[in-house]
Amino acid sequence: MAPDPTPIKVPELPESVADATVVALHKKAGDTVKRDELIAELETDKVVLEVSAPSAGALTALEVSEGDTVKTDAVIAYLGAADEAAEEDSESEGEEASIPSQPAARESSDDKTSSPRAEDRGKARDTANVVPEGGSGGAAPPPSPSVRRLLQEAGLKAEDVEGTGEDGRILREDVERVQTERSRRSEAPSSASPQGRAPERERAPSAGSIERVPMTRLRARIAERLLEAKQSTAMLTTFNEIDMSAAMDLRARYKETFEKRHSIKLGFMGLFVAAASRALERFPIINAALDGEEIVYHHFSDIGIAVSSPRGLVVPVLRDTGNASVADIERRIRDFAERASDGKLDIDELRGGTFTITNGGVFGSLFSTPIVNPPQSAILGMHAIKERPVAVDGEVVIRPMMYIALSYDHRLVDGADAVRFLVAIKDAIEDPARLLLDV
Repeated sequence: MAPDPTPIKVPELPESVADATVVALHKKAGDTVKRDELIAELETDKVVLEVSAPSAGALTALEVSEGDTVKTDAVIAYLGAADEAAEEDSESEGEEASIPSQPAARESSDDKTSSPRAEDRGKARDTANVVPEGGSGGAAPPPSPSVRRLLQEAGLKAEDVEGTGEDGRILREDVERVQTERSRRSEAPSSASPQGRAPERERAPSAGSIERVPMTRLRARIAERLLEAKQSTAMLTTFNEIDMSAAMDLRARYKETFEKRHSIKLGFMGLFVAAASRALERFPIINAALDGEEIVYHHFSDIGIAVSSPRGLVVPVLRDTGNASVADIERRIRDFAERASDGKLDIDELRGGTFTITNGGVFGSLFSTPIVNPPQSAILGMHAIKERPVAVDGEVVIRPMMYIALSYDHRLVDGADAVRFLVAIKDAIEDPARLLLDV
């Protein structure tokens, strides 16, 4: 007697997350799966969670559809034992085909990602999932949620893009490549076709047309948090400017040695995080939070770094930055940025920050007033570096300058502390030796 199918459930969601949305189903009922093979992707208001098969087998049923809202422990699918044919396919992986007379060619030993059963299923799928010429011939995995959103924003379909990822999966770089090629074609002068006709152009949306697109869970959460911040805090912003000459000279002098030693590029964010960590030690009120009528002081600095992702703005947290080196900070920031782009950040990595830094300068922002991320009390905004005339020792010289901004909850932070905090960061960046000497 065959054992009962094993339920595959929604993983436990954190207390702050009530439910999740099924944004992608990578398998259907009847499909054979391997252990840890991706079955579904769930989007919360913070991250995308992956649900994988706990063991090898066959999906006997799917209990959800794309777009469904699910809660912790809800059943997504049932996993039963694989049939004999599927088991034989699994056992034959890694071995060369020994029966060349079979009508359907078996996969080579180098391709362990698909099977003849997958080939049959691939024929019935949409052409968007066909592996490009030269691939394994099986069905290509669907794009990730971030790539699907990028396709939608670019007005592309999956079949318009040739995937270069594993098994022909479409990557972010593939979409950007197609966008670049289309842009070049549109900028090139038009020429007549061999038949003497002008080449056809894609129809642009008609003037005055509108489009309604539902907000993603993350965008809805961002809107909710920003409105909450404006309504629940007495927010004020103070500004200063930094001469980036010393920091730029430092990076130019040591960037090759730094990269060779630590396998990471030396950027300005690492210096700013280090400078902010020292300043938070000197001005603990900036690192504190209001809890009712009590002030909660944090004797550590967990700094959130605002990162742009295809799904929206996320703020992963660098833990204990006061004891981290610049190399370690830069390494963790790069890791956050890469995983944010793929929607792979864990929920725990987005919680519990005591202070936030956002760098609008990477997008060209010259001046802005960032919004505090409650329950934190302050946020530092960095901006673009621009050469400007400044007075130095009674003379006008051209220097690379950056505006910085500190938005803070005036209920807790006095203006004097905010100004001194910015000056401490300014001094550390303009004279990086202060970070080494802790002065």
